[in-house]
Amino acid sequence: MADCKQTPLLREDVDGIATLTLNRGDKFNALSGNLMTRMQAELDSIAEDRSVRVVIIAGAGTAFCAGHDLGEMRANPSSKAMQRLFQQCSKMMVSLTRIPQPVIASVHGMATAAGCQLVAQCDLAIASEHATFATSGINVGLFCSTPMVAVTRNLPRKQAMELLMTGDFIDADTAHQYGLVNRVVPTNLLSDAVNQLAANLARKSPVSIARGKALFYRQIEAGIEAAYEDAAKVITENMQDKDTRAGIEAFIEKRPMPVWEDR
Repeated sequence: MADCKQTPLLREDVDGIATLTLNRGDKFNALSGNLMTRMQAELDSIAEDRSVRVVIIAGAGTAFCAGHDLGEMRANPSSKAMQRLFQQCSKMMVSLTRIPQPVIASVHGMATAAGCQLVAQCDLAIASEHATFATSGINVGLFCSTPMVAVTRNLPRKQAMELLMTGDFIDADTAHQYGLVNRVVPTNLLSDAVNQLAANLARKSPVSIARGKALFYRQIEAGIEAAYEDAAKVITENMQDKDTRAGIEAFIEKRPMPVWEDR
């Protein structure tokens, strides 16, 4: 068995909840190529795993994620290497939205640059009261272009622009106010709050969650008429699901909800 200290990504499955822990604590969980390769492999596996209902992304050590590994980038700064690196990262980020399970970021410590992107890309996020956030690339002369894609899909324009152009850190309460995270909790309650949300989601119909998540990301980028057309099609299909019909019958008849079938 591999030494946990040498493994850049850890996975633990409990009661249908898969927790992926960035495990480069000595590097503030910076996204090395190896770490992103491992993450991509796990996300691809989870997408096909009917036993997994919810995914949690967490970080080991004192930080959630400090963005890309600048030392690794400096070692090979060629255009081809950089294009490969950012394409790899973009694929991983998009995979978070494309897998059928909800993904929750459990954020403690700092989440900077691509780490802030990772928080923004997850479906949901809970932060500890001491978490901090920044798209700080501009401070070393590098505009956070790829993190901007996820951040601007979470934050209002003016707040996003300030974050991107100043590189300044914001605290957890400001991140909540801006819409980057769902809620802020005391640091010692972070794990409990994330697990409670994950357990809540794990009890929902995985078929309906998967349909709804896919629709959410399609319709939010579409015009309103196309969005309604797509939504009407999806909710019609959803009504035909055996789970849905059983759930509606249980609600009307005031019986406990059924045990949902896997996807």
